[in-house]
Amino acid sequence: MALASEMKVADQGPLSEESSGKPYGEVIRDYEALPGTQWRFGKPNYARVNKAYFQYRSKVHPEGSLEAVVNKLVKNWEVESHHIADPKQWKTMDITKFKAALNGGPAANAQLMANIGPYNLLIGEAPQYSSSALSFEDSNRIFGSTFSEGFAWEVLEVMSGPPTVSFKWRHFGKFSGTYTDKKGNKYQGDGSMINVIGMCIAKVNDQLLIESLDIYYNPDDLLKPLTTQVKRGEGELALSAADEGDSRKIQAGACCTSGAAQNNCAVM
Repeated sequence: MALASEMKVADQGPLSEESSGKPYGEVIRDYEALPGTQWRFGKPNYARVNKAYFQYRSKVHPEGSLEAVVNKLVKNWEVESHHIADPKQWKTMDITKFKAALNGGPAANAQLMANIGPYNLLIGEAPQYSSSALSFEDSNRIFGSTFSEGFAWEVLEVMSGPPTVSFKWRHFGKFSGTYTDKKGNKYQGDGSMINVIGMCIAKVNDQLLIESLDIYYNPDDLLKPLTTQVKRGEGELALSAADEGDSRKIQAGACCTSGAAQNNCAVM
């Protein structure tokens, strides 16, 4: 993982062509930030997760299809929700109406999501994970380290179109890094592919701005493999003395891994 000191908050400007997916012959992300937008950690680079996406996706949607439109919209939404701290600079959502909820639970507005981050919002409390104990940066750091080769996302099927868009999705990536649970135990992945399948009901307006997201999936499908699909003979590893202090020692820069391009995103 790249440390916060290795990231360049001053590196702003538009996303690269590499982040769009264009080098693979398909634009899957076409986000253009509003003038004056400030990237949270510095401009993200999606090269790593794009490689995982194109290598392991299960669907290739026809250009212009409803699936392709939703796929791109959600990837653009991820750019904002992970990388732009100020909701007033978001452009994929109507922040005056936006709400997001997991499995029918309490809904969070745009500002709360910006404060705690999508991971904490969409995982919550579990035996292996505690969203209340982790900051936005902590949660991103944990999953960036877990999925060191990228944690990609795809639309599988769209069941209904705007204004109420119901779709099935898949989150996937190799467990090739190290997961740290809420007790500070570390688990070295065995390289297995993690697949998480879920549903979403999204309400959008006539400009396709997202007004609400109702997301349904079992967080255990994500978390349980991270403490069981580990390298043989390693299992649960306690934190070293240098790591004591749990989440307070986790540094910002979740999307990055050491030795890779700065701000190289591992998600979506």
